[in-house]
Amino acid sequence: MKAVDAGIAYLSRENTVAGPSFNRWLVPPAALAIHLCIGMAYGFSVFWLPLSRLVGGAQPRLCPETTGFFASLVATECDWRISQLGWTFTLFFVLLGSSAAIFGHWLETAGPRKAGLAAAFCWCGGLLISALGIHLHQLWMLWLGSGAIGGVGLGLGYISPVSTLIKWFPDRRGLATGLAIMGFGGGAMIGAPLADRLMSYFATTQAPGVWQTFVALAGIYFLFMVAGALGYRVPPEGWTPPGWTPPLQNAGLMVTTRHVHLNTAWKTPQFWLLWGVLCLNVSAGIGVLGMASPMLQEVFGGRLIGVDAGFDSLDPGQKQQIAAIGAGFTGLLSLCNIGGRLGWASASDRFGRKMTYAIFFVAGFLLYAAVPFATSRSLVFLFVLILAVIITMYGGGFSTIPAYLADIFGTHMVGAIHGRLLTAWSTAGVLGPVLVNYIREYQLASGVPREAAYNQTMYVLSGLLLAGLACNLLVRPVAEKYYMTDEEVAADKKISASQLADDQDGIHADFEDFIEEDPIAVADSGRSPPVQASSRGSLFLLLLSWSAVGLPLAWGVSITLLKALKLFQ
Repeated sequence: MKAVDAGIAYLSRENTVAGPSFNRWLVPPAALAIHLCIGMAYGFSVFWLPLSRLVGGAQPRLCPETTGFFASLVATECDWRISQLGWTFTLFFVLLGSSAAIFGHWLETAGPRKAGLAAAFCWCGGLLISALGIHLHQLWMLWLGSGAIGGVGLGLGYISPVSTLIKWFPDRRGLATGLAIMGFGGGAMIGAPLADRLMSYFATTQAPGVWQTFVALAGIYFLFMVAGALGYRVPPEGWTPPGWTPPLQNAGLMVTTRHVHLNTAWKTPQFWLLWGVLCLNVSAGIGVLGMASPMLQEVFGGRLIGVDAGFDSLDPGQKQQIAAIGAGFTGLLSLCNIGGRLGWASASDRFGRKMTYAIFFVAGFLLYAAVPFATSRSLVFLFVLILAVIITMYGGGFSTIPAYLADIFGTHMVGAIHGRLLTAWSTAGVLGPVLVNYIREYQLASGVPREAAYNQTMYVLSGLLLAGLACNLLVRPVAEKYYMTDEEVAADKKISASQLADDQDGIHADFEDFIEEDPIAVADSGRSPPVQASSRGSLFLLLLSWSAVGLPLAWGVSITLLKALKLFQ
């Protein structure tokens, strides 16, 4: 029992408060270790075609039209349709937003370490359940494992570092949110080519090796996610970077120094306008991203490998070739996603969040409307370029919204507010894929050529972005009546205003003694023994941490760029 109690105590928020020798730049690689793993959710489209041919092989064996919904969940004699598999993708983001909303407030009190470990067990456990479902050909197990349980893991893992990094980087709020979640956009850049290689390794003449790939990924991801969770640290209450002074409230940029309580924030018009901003921006991008690999293959077919033939006319070997290119395209979009999350969020520190989102919606409207032009003229380069730019803004929207929320509602409960706002992602996770998948199937059933089946969808998505622009333009600063008083903030933190001032004085005193050794180290909270470390040891740990996430990223980038070259030949 003592060992259990010690383990529980180790995971508590109080024991994650950093000491004076801790470097705040150790927190981003811990966040990346988790987000790069759960970000594989974006790369799941690499599994759709192999999973749709488990029974029939090169010629999928479709279930009879008389097969009911529940019967299709347990059917073993016919293949799954891509539209059915797409519901796994939908469940990812429905459960992500729901679990983030439910557990967001718990995270603020329990700390990011507990949330990170819970995310590891849910995400990797879900992959194992899915592997069993694929092996037994039970669709409901795939939905339950990766979709439902894995979706909860996505939500917990996604929000675990956001509030923490915003508090570590109040001087670079946009950069902080970009660092917090850029890994989620880059997960597919590593996971998609890794999954493609694992499937090739495990494949036999009878099976494509998908369930074995799920098991391997679960083991790899679990190791990285646990290491990331144990690496989380939170700053002591009231900490600020050395030499940084909080700016005065700027109404023009809508950056407040006040705070709005979680239970009040969701009742404000600003919350629901931002909810609409996120939902519409995500809906437009997530449907395309979820079908990126099949879309490229179906639209351009044999032209991707220099063969003048449509997708349906290709032989199995040629389809395997373009499937590899599709995986490369998925990775390229993931690279754009991760770059957009960091780049656009950092740019929003200069432009302001409202202007940044206005750029997303106006430019996105024009780009989506241009996709049919590129496909009708078989311009692969233009098609790839358009979607690459779109996905940078899609990723930028995710990383900019937490900073937008902190600007509007303050930082006190930004993690919990962000968690509730992610219900917009849940809605978009249904709306976007449903629009793309079912409009595609309707177009094909109506006799529209496969290469033109996505055109109408692009125009619909353009309309969603115009609605998002309207929501963004209506955002205004929060009314005075919604802000918490200083006494309410202090009471909510369960400390007195005078104690808070004393803590801050002590923090600054600690830094005056420590600043010459490490100018970006954090202060001792007084609630746990400081972690002493030499400058050399601290530097080694910093290099080791960034190498652990940087080397896989570098591998993913190199693989992505090499495969992307085939798109432009």
